[in-house]
Amino acid sequence: MAPSSPATTEIRFVLDTVARIRELARHDSFSDASDDVVDAVLEGAGEFAAGVWGPLNGIGDTVGARWTEHGVVMPEGYASAYQAYVEGGWGTIGVPVVYGGQGLPFVLQTAVLELLGTANTGFALCPTLTVGAIEALVHHGSAEQQSLYLSHLATGAWTGTMNLTEPQAGSDVGALRAQALPRGDGTWSIKGTKIFISFGDHDMAENIVHLVLARTPNAPAGTRGISLFLVPKFRLDANGKPAEPNDVKAVSIEHKLGLHASPTCVLSFGDHDDCVGELIGPENGGMRAMFTMMNNARLNVGLQGVQIGEAATRKAVSYALERVQSARAGALDRTPVRIADHPDVRRMLMRMAAQTQAARALVYYAAAQVDLVKIGDDEARDRLELLTPLAKAHATDLGNEIASIGVQVHGGMGYVEETGAAQFFRDARITPIYEGTNGIQAADLVGRKLSLSGGKAFAALIDNLRATAKSAPLKQLIDCCENVGRRLAAADADDRLAASYPFLTMLSVAVCGWLMEKQHSAAADDEFGQAKKATTTFYLDQIVPEAIGLAAAASASADQLYAIDPALLLA
Repeated sequence: MAPSSPATTEIRFVLDTVARIRELARHDSFSDASDDVVDAVLEGAGEFAAGVWGPLNGIGDTVGARWTEHGVVMPEGYASAYQAYVEGGWGTIGVPVVYGGQGLPFVLQTAVLELLGTANTGFALCPTLTVGAIEALVHHGSAEQQSLYLSHLATGAWTGTMNLTEPQAGSDVGALRAQALPRGDGTWSIKGTKIFISFGDHDMAENIVHLVLARTPNAPAGTRGISLFLVPKFRLDANGKPAEPNDVKAVSIEHKLGLHASPTCVLSFGDHDDCVGELIGPENGGMRAMFTMMNNARLNVGLQGVQIGEAATRKAVSYALERVQSARAGALDRTPVRIADHPDVRRMLMRMAAQTQAARALVYYAAAQVDLVKIGDDEARDRLELLTPLAKAHATDLGNEIASIGVQVHGGMGYVEETGAAQFFRDARITPIYEGTNGIQAADLVGRKLSLSGGKAFAALIDNLRATAKSAPLKQLIDCCENVGRRLAAADADDRLAASYPFLTMLSVAVCGWLMEKQHSAAADDEFGQAKKATTTFYLDQIVPEAIGLAAAASASADQLYAIDPALLLA
C-alpha cells in the first residue's frame, strides 16, 4: 500500500532518499521496518492526524487550555482525541520492544510526529515531550524505574515533561535553586518552582511524569552540582498504579502569543513539603541525563519548524489557487487570474515549498543519525552532535519565515484571524526560543561542535558534502563554510560568537542544498518528480547563493558590535 496523500508521498520520498530507511531495515535492530510497514504507518498516521487531531486545531487556538484550582483543563475534544492516539499505538513507534514499543526507527517516529504536528502543532507538543522523557529513562533510569514507567510512557497513557527553567535562571541552568533533600529511604523531598513547562499539567492522561533538575545538599555550584529526579504527579501504589497526589501543583499557565492548545505551566513542587522524587542516574549527573532528553527535544523542535512550514505552505497554495485578482501583467487578455499566476506570488509559493522541503530534509537527516548510532555507526555519533544545532535553529528559523510569507500570500486577509494564516505565524514564534535559543545553538556550534574529535567531525561533513556536490553555487558555499569554520576554530571567543549565527545559517544551507541535490537526482519523471525537481532547482539557484553572501558577516570582527554603548542606539 503506497502512500496516497501528497504529504505522505513527500515524507516517504525523504525517508528513502535522505534517511535511507531501507538500509536501516537491513539491520536486525530495525528489521520490522519493511516497505509495507513504513507505508502503513505513514498512511495510518496521516489519516489519524487529519481526521482526529486536525479538526481540533481551531478550538485549540481560540479556546486554548484553561487553568483552574483543580488543574489544567484542555479544550473540548482533546481528551478523547488523545485517548485515540494512545489506543492507536502512535506513541510506541520508536520505543524499544523491551519497553513496550514497536522498535521501529526513530526517523519513522519523527515522520509520525510531523504528520501529527502539521495537523495540530500545539497538541503534538504533548507526545513530543514524552518521547524525550522516554529517551532519558532508557539511557539513565534504573531497572525499577524503567519497569514502572516506560511501558506507560511508551503508549502515552502517561505523559512526560522536562523541568529546567526557573524564574531567576532563564537559560542559565546552572543558576537553578530547586532543592532535593534525602528522605532516608532512598527517595528525595523535592521543593522549588519551575516555569515554562509545556504540558506541565492537563486532564488527558492518568499520570504525568516530571523530570526535574534540582540541587542536593552540598552540591557543587553551577551545572556540576545538578541532579535529575523523576517526580510523578501521582505516586504509584504497590501495584504500580497512580494513587495519591504528589504535592505538585500548576499554579498558573502563561498567556501566550501562540500554541494556545499547549498549556505552558508554572509548577510548584513541595508546597506542603510532601513532594517525593527518585534520583535518575548518579547524584550531580543531572546535566548528562537531561541532555539526552534535551537533544532529542531539540530535533523535535526543529521538526516543529517543518510542521508549521508544511501547514502554512498548504494553506497559502490553496488560497492562491482560489483567489482571483487582476489580469496577468503584460497579457493581452485582461481577464483576472488566480493570484498564484502572478510572478511575485509564484515566487513566494516556490520559496515556501522549497524551504519547507529543505528543513524536512535537514531534520530527517539528523534524526536518521540517531538510528545509525543505535546500530553501531561510530561516525554517526559525532555527526548527530554536529547536526543537532543546525536542525533545531535553521528549521525553526525557516518555520518563521515560511509562516510570515504565508500571511503575505493571503494579503490583508492573512492579517485577519479567521483565515488561519496568522495562527501559523503566532505558533512558530516560540520555536527559535525554547529548548535553547537559536543563538545558544549557534554558540554551541562554534564553541563545541566545530572542535568535536579534534575537528574531524566538521571536516568529515565538509568532505561528504564536497564529494557529491554538483551545482556551482553549492560548491562555492561549501568552500566558504570550510574557510570560515577554520577561521572560527582559531578565533577568540568574541569573534567566534559574533560570527556564530551567520555561520550556522551558511552551514545549514550547505547541508540542505546537498540534501536537495540528492533528492533532485533521485526524482522520477512523474508529476511528483517534476515538482520535486522544480523546488530543488529553485533552492539551489536562488537560496544557496543567498547563504554565500553571509560569509562577510561570518568573517567580521566582534569589534563592530562593541563600537558603541547600546544606550546610544536610543539616541
